[in-house]
Amino acid sequence: MALCDAVARGSPLLWPRVLLFGDSITQFSFQQGGWGASLADKLVRKCDVLNRGFSGYNTRWAKIILPSLIREGNSLDTPVAVTIFFGANDSALKDENPKQHIPLREYSGNLKSMVQYLRSVGVPEHRIVLITPPPLCEAAWEKECLTLGCKLNRLNSVVGEYASACLQVAQDCGTDALDLWTLMQKDRQDVSSYLSDGLHLSPKGNEFLFSHLWPLIEKKVSSLPLLLPYWRDIPEAGPELSLLGDGDH
Repeated sequence: MALCDAVARGSPLLWPRVLLFGDSITQFSFQQGGWGASLADKLVRKCDVLNRGFSGYNTRWAKIILPSLIREGNSLDTPVAVTIFFGANDSALKDENPKQHIPLREYSGNLKSMVQYLRSVGVPEHRIVLITPPPLCEAAWEKECLTLGCKLNRLNSVVGEYASACLQVAQDCGTDALDLWTLMQKDRQDVSSYLSDGLHLSPKGNEFLFSHLWPLIEKKVSSLPLLLPYWRDIPEAGPELSLLGDGDH
């Protein structure tokens, strides 16, 4: 529906949507300097960026709630891009954190199930980006665990197994993938600067994620027009023509 038609009919304009689906690393992404906030800033006046991050969630719970977040509708309701970003909690050690831990095979199956569901409601695989969990800085995260009165409940080597499984699902399903686990450790660089507490992203980590995710998202939204003009392009006389497409409205 054109902007002027929507206004003329008294109905709100349905903006295209980018959906960010994940755990706390997604939930916190709209904080100042967060990777989600950076996406929203890039896409202002083109589409809405929706934060559907849920702190502490794993893929078992995510698979259950996904149908309540996206349902089959008309083409305007269908997201133009979806990120699926889980694994930091799934990869928790079973003996130390059984509530969040998800076995590796189930993790893969849950990711595939979510991709298949999205396909079934009109979100094709080329609109989906799977993001691996970031690496874990064990020394920093162990301090956090001890503060909470528990033992170290994650290992970077185990997180790497889940990252590999995520990449395999992306390959099997034909989606884009962002291998954050490998990229952040490229050339054996120190990952601690990318993480605020050994698990969650620091400002530098958010910037790193955004810089690698944006090219994947950009190609999915590049054809979208600006729905509202830049302020310098709005004429002083008769702004309705520029803002609504028709001076009569």
